[in-house]
Amino acid sequence: MKMHFCIPVSQQQPDALGGRYTLYSVYLDGFLFCRVRYSQLHRWNEQLRRVFGNCLPRFPPKYYLAMTTSMADERRDQLEQYLQNVTVDPNMLRSDVFVDFLKLVQLDTFRIATEKTSLDIFLPDGRSIQAEILTSDTAERVLEVVSHKIGLYRELLGYFGLFLIRFCKEGKLSVMKKLADFELPYVSLRSSEVENCKVGLRKWYMDPSLDSMLMDCRAAVNLIYMQAIQDIEKEWAKPTQLQRQKLEALQKEDNQTKFLELSQEIQHYGYMQLDPCTCDYPEPGCGAILSVGNNEISCCITLPDNQTQDVIFQMNRVKCWQVTFLGTLLDMDGPQRTLNQNLELRFQYSEDSRWQWFVIYTKQAFLLSSCLKKMISEKMVKQAAENPEMQIEVPEQGKSKKYHIQQSQMKDYSSFLPRKSKIKIAEVDCVLGTIKEEGL
Repeated sequence: MKMHFCIPVSQQQPDALGGRYTLYSVYLDGFLFCRVRYSQLHRWNEQLRRVFGNCLPRFPPKYYLAMTTSMADERRDQLEQYLQNVTVDPNMLRSDVFVDFLKLVQLDTFRIATEKTSLDIFLPDGRSIQAEILTSDTAERVLEVVSHKIGLYRELLGYFGLFLIRFCKEGKLSVMKKLADFELPYVSLRSSEVENCKVGLRKWYMDPSLDSMLMDCRAAVNLIYMQAIQDIEKEWAKPTQLQRQKLEALQKEDNQTKFLELSQEIQHYGYMQLDPCTCDYPEPGCGAILSVGNNEISCCITLPDNQTQDVIFQMNRVKCWQVTFLGTLLDMDGPQRTLNQNLELRFQYSEDSRWQWFVIYTKQAFLLSSCLKKMISEKMVKQAAENPEMQIEVPEQGKSKKYHIQQSQMKDYSSFLPRKSKIKIAEVDCVLGTIKEEGL
């Protein structure tokens, strides 16, 4: 599935010979990932082609004469599409030529040298693990270091992930994004410019029944047990009064297995809860709290009369969705480092035998999209396990699992369709983009 790469901003920069070149600001999941020149991406494409041949997506051609504004816009859109399409192949994502280039441009963009450092990785119970790493270590590598320190089995790494988490007032937390395997956690944390932001370790699956896959590993059980307690304390998971009493008794006994078994019955257990946002259902401007998991989007909607309404959207009735950047990146000192100010996610849903679009306005639109993708991939894996004729490849941390799936059963749920509009300010050429994820 495509990753959330976009290039909404380009800047004209002077070169050493008195000319000018275009510097593209590449965003991943709404955060500035790197700034690169066309020539750098062109050389990278040539390196990838030597390894993977003609299976690569088409790369934008060179222009030997000065580009017009429309040509520059077209190239920006083509580069954006290239970055999205090149990440579809899981083998490419794991290749050295892919990872090494992205490591280099991340470090260069934020002027961080490769050196030894320590990075605190926060656990769900508030404690932290100090990982001795290099600034150039990827999230995959950092997760391996942490798992070794806590005794988490290597084959279970795919069930966990590193996240950028903002710790808010009154003990609340906000998950900003899941770090991609090739991202550099040290660099991403330094460059996020989000107040009280930390790198946290959390489970990364949306199907609560997958807890059963981890029960033979003591460290894995400890992690999901800590997260279950945290989710209940933060009111992400919502036990009844009777369930809460039973859970408190099991917690006093430190009976983690029974605690997790009972947790399976709790409303929204294992769900990702987003920050308060707004939606257009049942009418525009309604406040909403979204909880995503177990193949559904659960919405607690505040109506104009301050009454609340619970609405559940089942994933098997979602046809596609798209993420759109609505705002501008006008900044006299250069482009901002996040796209979180004005984002929407709209999805097409079957209701009463007809397709309707529902819109959610949230700064966590990319995280929400990642959760929807995760639910789709988990469903495909489950279907593949039940049908030996299917074959798919599901990437994990540093490896993949192969299943069989017929090509006709593969469905594309999301993609990006860039909006071709532009605005200029000072010396910065700011190209507004629509990041659309249609049909995944």
